[in-house]
Formats: sequence, C-alpha cells, structure tokens
Amino acid sequence: MKFALCNEMFEGKPMAEVCSIVSGLGYHGIEIAPFTLGNSAENISAGLRKETKRIIEDNGLETVGLHWLFAGPKGLHLTTMDNKIWGRTRDYLSYLLDLCSDLGGKVLVLGSPKQRSLQPGQSFKDARQRACDLFDSVLEKASELDLTICIEPLSPVETDFINTVAQGMEIVKKINHPKLKIHLDVKAMYSEPSPVPDIIRSVKVEDVGHFHVNDPNLYGPGMGNLDYTPIAQAIHDIGWNKWLSVEVFKYDTDPETIACKSIEYLRLFF
Repeated sequence: MKFALCNEMFEGKPMAEVCSIVSGLGYHGIEIAPFTLGNSAENISAGLRKETKRIIEDNGLETVGLHWLFAGPKGLHLTTMDNKIWGRTRDYLSYLLDLCSDLGGKVLVLGSPKQRSLQPGQSFKDARQRACDLFDSVLEKASELDLTICIEPLSPVETDFINTVAQGMEIVKKINHPKLKIHLDVKAMYSEPSPVPDIIRSVKVEDVGHFHVNDPNLYGPGMGNLDYTPIAQAIHDIGWNKWLSVEVFKYDTDPETIACKSIEYLRLFF
C-alpha cells in the first residue's frame, strides 16, 4: 500500500516545503488541488508545471493526481442544463487532464459538490444523463493520456447528486469505460445507511480508481472515534493495494501534526 497526502491542507506553503514535510513523514505521494497552483488550470504555465513535477520527484514522491477539480474558476457545473456552462465545464475537464498528465499524475477525483448539485426543476435522471454525456466526451482523451477519472460519492449535506457508492456505480456501469471508475472516501461512506466495510465490499477492486481516508469529524484517520480495524479488513478483502490518500477538511490543528498522526495510524493496518 502507498500513502499520499492532499496538498491543500498546507494552505499556501511553497511546494518545496510541503513536499519536504510529506516525504519526511514517510508518505509516498502527493495529491494536488489545482487551485493551489493557480486560479485556473488554463493559466498554470508550462514552466510551473515542469517545476512542480521536478520538486515532487526530487523529494522522492509521486504525483497521485488531482482532486477538487471544479472548485475554481467560477461558473463550472457538471450537470447544468445551460449548454454554454456545460461546454465550458467539459473543456475545463479536458484542461485538467492535460494538467494532471503534465504533473505526472494518474487519477482525477471528481468531488466538487456544489458544482454538480441538481439545478432547480432538474430530475436526478436528467442530471445523471448530463454527467454521463460530459464524461463520455473526455474519456477518449483520458485513455490517450492513460488517466482515470473517478466519481466521488459525497454526503447529502454536501450535495444532492450522487450520495452513495451505489449511485456512483450506476454511472460507472452505464458508461462502461476502463478510464471511469468509482472513488471511495471514508467520510462520505460513513454518511450512508450501510456500514463502511459493507460498502467497500460491495464493489470489485477493478472498479475502484482511488481511495481517500479521513474521519467523519473532518480530521485525519485515527483522529476521531471511527475505528479503522473493520475498514482496513474490508480494504484487504477486496484486494485494494494502491493509494490511500489522506484528505482532511479541518486544519486548525497544525497540518504537519495532522499528517504525522494520520500516517502513524494507517501504519497500524497497512
């Protein structure tokens, strides 16, 4: 198993400093939120992309990929009925594929809850079709670049579109493309009625593109009341042995401390 850390928790620290910390704690990779590099993927220069990749590799790390894909710039939406906005979002996802490839990443995690929620008067079925059409339009390019797009189910508190792994898998199965997979996130799965280990076991490992580990309290794994013993067993049971990326949403504890406690806890199980 390889451990990674999502970079936005360091809130503006230089990439070289972040990578030095991450590598020093024993992580194997770093996962990047595009907005930490620039206000738009289109505006991230070739030079910055090359330098960022060099810094990551010089610290002995791998670039896992990208997440928070549509958090910026403004005006992006996955399921919108507005064709102009939909087209802009499709084009932007294409730009993100290029960015991920340039940085040496392999996966793009599509969470971005507010940029996919149902529009007024829109049915779930219609929203799902809009999302499927958008994915279909970029998957050939993803294949050419050897990148995987991952659908991330999120809790009803965050969005009303794709709240369960089962709903995400409906899209994965409908499109049936090797470069579109489900993303598993512990915090999000905890919001479902079924126990997290059961949800993990409900999918085949070949359908899983990436995995985020955290706690429902929005801190890192092991920093709340959630016991990872049965979760780790389920991960082993399905045969997942790629990346576990620590993604947290509260940074009021020192980020380095969070990163340290998280990997120490994960090492108890993997």
